[in-house]
Amino acid sequence: MSLLSQLKTMTVVVADSGDLQAIEKFVPRDATTNPSLIAQAAQMPVYAEVVDEALGWAKKEAGGDKEAALKKAIDRLSVEFGLRILKVIPGRVSTEVDARLSFDTQASIEKARLLIGQYAAAGIGKERILIKLASTWEGIRAAEVLEKEGIHCNLTLLFGMHQAVACADAKVTLISPFVGRILDWYKKSTGKESYAPAEDPGVVSVTTIYNYYKNHGHQTEVMGASFRNIGEITELAGCDLLTISPKLLAELDGKDGDLPRKLDAGAAKKLTIAKIAMDEAAFRKAHEEDKMAKDKLAEGIEGFTKDIVSLEKQLAARFDQL
Repeated sequence: MSLLSQLKTMTVVVADSGDLQAIEKFVPRDATTNPSLIAQAAQMPVYAEVVDEALGWAKKEAGGDKEAALKKAIDRLSVEFGLRILKVIPGRVSTEVDARLSFDTQASIEKARLLIGQYAAAGIGKERILIKLASTWEGIRAAEVLEKEGIHCNLTLLFGMHQAVACADAKVTLISPFVGRILDWYKKSTGKESYAPAEDPGVVSVTTIYNYYKNHGHQTEVMGASFRNIGEITELAGCDLLTISPKLLAELDGKDGDLPRKLDAGAAKKLTIAKIAMDEAAFRKAHEEDKMAKDKLAEGIEGFTKDIVSLEKQLAARFDQL
């Protein structure tokens, strides 16, 4: 059996892509998107119709006001891709709230409700959508409110244990710790060129979070994300979910060999792990002291914001052609 086939027996495999053709090829249960992936897909000629439909809808909704239409078009485009993805997967799609709202709890809540409303208008229930929010204190508070309304959330750009604990306490549906970006930071800060899979700082981080969650009976699921190589993925076999790029899915699909389970909820329950108390003061203190988490969260929000701005410019150039 291929590594991918074996992985699917113990972990929910999720496609980390906005490319429908790639998603169809690997038959994942769920799919995740983000501003970078949507921006990439929107530039592909095969999706020109999706972009034009989103722009046309936004132009009509805004009464021809270009600036207002472009703001609406970004959300609509995310939903349009989500709707198409949901036609080819059996599970859920993650749709991201504008990264520029990462430190605004109320605006994030309102944006999430708007996205859910657009899905609902297209006949898609809340159970098939995960709203992605950055793992800031404000984003986690927004998720706590939304979860109580039955809107399930995926907390992304998660790098530190303090973020993971706060998410579990808020009873969010799912978290996405970024394995590869943690590795990137450590390679840059230490000058070390490579790590063995079991010693990879990103792998160690996700393993620690997974064991803490299972040990303390948290219902929040762990979905490892942002992988740099298949060694990171195979070292997390057994994690609740793993979201994987089409390139690495293809590599896993083309490679045979035994794939042992590395993460196990039963084994985690037998460990002795101290409970961590987390309030806003403790969260902010821990965040200041965790340079890696602080650096990568800020960098991630900045990167997603740049991609949204770039996409807005791309849409503006097409607006007058409709």
